[in-house]
Amino acid sequence: MDPEQVTRGTVASSSSSLIFLDTGCSGALPDARCLIQPSTPPCAVCSMALSLPPDLNPNYRCNTSLLVDYRHDDGTHKYILIDVGKTFREQVIRWFVRHKVPSIDSVRPWCNSIDVMSPANFYSVASRFPNLVEQNLNEGDEVSRAAQLSWTIIEADIVKPFVSSGLEFVPLPVMHGEDYVCLGFLFGRRAKVAYLSDVSRILPRTEHEISKSGAGQLDLLILDTNELHGVGNARSCHLTLSQSLDAVKRICPKKALLIGMNHELEHDRENQMLAEWSLRCTPICVIPHMNVYLLREGIPVQLAHDGQRIFIDL
Repeated sequence: MDPEQVTRGTVASSSSSLIFLDTGCSGALPDARCLIQPSTPPCAVCSMALSLPPDLNPNYRCNTSLLVDYRHDDGTHKYILIDVGKTFREQVIRWFVRHKVPSIDSVRPWCNSIDVMSPANFYSVASRFPNLVEQNLNEGDEVSRAAQLSWTIIEADIVKPFVSSGLEFVPLPVMHGEDYVCLGFLFGRRAKVAYLSDVSRILPRTEHEISKSGAGQLDLLILDTNELHGVGNARSCHLTLSQSLDAVKRICPKKALLIGMNHELEHDRENQMLAEWSLRCTPICVIPHMNVYLLREGIPVQLAHDGQRIFIDL
């Protein structure tokens, strides 16, 4: 597909699309601590997050979440939700109505019909919320019962893809800190999209699977970027901006959008810097059994923002 279609969002509205329900860190923005105990001077980004209504304010960020609006060949749409955070209710109120989303068909990690998650997460949910897992009902209980969900357990294995609402997903194991494996996803039959949230280190097998020098070039890389100036030490649970840009150069997608930002990253300022970085970016592509090639081409990279919708032919 033409990468400019991803950049400009000019694909017809009858196509599939990606809706960035939210793009912030786990604490969301504005950070409550910056409002309750303001610094001197006050936090600039959190102050800006209050300066305009949320729908018009790219520095107002709730917990990172992506909605995949997948259009089937017969024209029907299925809605697949990836990541459900503490601010989910606000996301529904703000963006489901705006983008005319009628329902959710599949969820990772956990509203309606199919829930997809790793075995460890499933057992955690089952122990805390057994009413969402147990299906045995007494006669007459149907009306008062809690939601009954159909669970699909997935494995953290690249060679074991799964299908959710008709769209195939490849699990992409990444490190979230040094003692927890989290999953990103590769999806799309036509345009290829990789989604990596909650990542501090991309495992070599995963990077090979999504890199231009490995399985083929991505149309869009959606990548975690939590801190602007973090040191990215062994205890970090997220990538810093410099680490994310290094990963973009290695993976070499046609376009990248960054998510998961905390209050160190101001939307317009960082996007101006990223636009300049993109012009001088020199991606690195390692061809197996050959030398390292330096590809003289830029990679458009920007911070995503809450409510952003990209039409893309999945």
